[in-house]
Amino acid sequence: MLKPPSYSVAINPFPGKGELVILFGGHAQTDPLHQVGSQILDYHLVHSVSSGKGSFRCMGNEYELKKGDHFFIFPGELVSYTSDAEDPWSYKWIAFKGTHPDQFLSLMGISPHKPIVHTGNNRRAPALFSRIENVLREASPSCDMQAGGYLRILLGEYAMEHMPAAAQEKAISPQQQQMQQAIRWLTLQYTQPISIEQMANDLGYHRTYLSKIFKQFTGMAPTYFLLKLRMDRAKLLLQEQLTIEQVASSVGFTDALYFSKQFKKWSGLSPSEFRSQGSLNAYDCTK
Repeated sequence: MLKPPSYSVAINPFPGKGELVILFGGHAQTDPLHQVGSQILDYHLVHSVSSGKGSFRCMGNEYELKKGDHFFIFPGELVSYTSDAEDPWSYKWIAFKGTHPDQFLSLMGISPHKPIVHTGNNRRAPALFSRIENVLREASPSCDMQAGGYLRILLGEYAMEHMPAAAQEKAISPQQQQMQQAIRWLTLQYTQPISIEQMANDLGYHRTYLSKIFKQFTGMAPTYFLLKLRMDRAKLLLQEQLTIEQVASSVGFTDALYFSKQFKKWSGLSPSEFRSQGSLNAYDCTK
């Protein structure tokens, strides 16, 4: 027995600006042979097939779709889609725009030439469509931000299902990935009073192993790399209107005296001497 047709849509009442902005979301149970288009849109639109079957036409290609399939419509592309005569589909949709939608989608290999994503039994992706529609329907002042967050999670689900084979072929080795994690960790955490032991624990590696491969890939011990990050940043901060204590704290030293000793060992000058020398150089340049 066929389900009765239905249609529901929720509009974003507070659309913002940025990389990804949701315009509206909705869901429908279609009639047999229900057809949309041919038409051209000026925004991105993605459908998630909840049940039933149908066909989607884009760029001269026709795709037969069923539950678990998703199809993307790109701005400026002539498309049409039709529900099955005997088992008409129900689907959910999200419309969005922004400054970088095509860039996000291309990273996953999604384009007008490859507009289909097969998620199979993945339940998270369809649930995110419903969450976005519900958030928009509630129309709270924060709905735009909440819906945008869910959209990013949804794109993450697509990425897990649909990463291009080329990207997989270029996948880095486990050691390279470990080094990227370590470098990123140090780069983001050097302002805190951290240790290499703590980094190794947080990343789940033995300190000796991590230190060894870190030096193999970077040519530096992680302790030296961390100190370099801190000293390079300290040199910049010493040109600002900050006290030595404030500079020390900003680069992860709780003891300003210890920071001063390390800085002099690194640069050959105390922080005060470095600052004075910088002031003299600036003065000379303005003569």
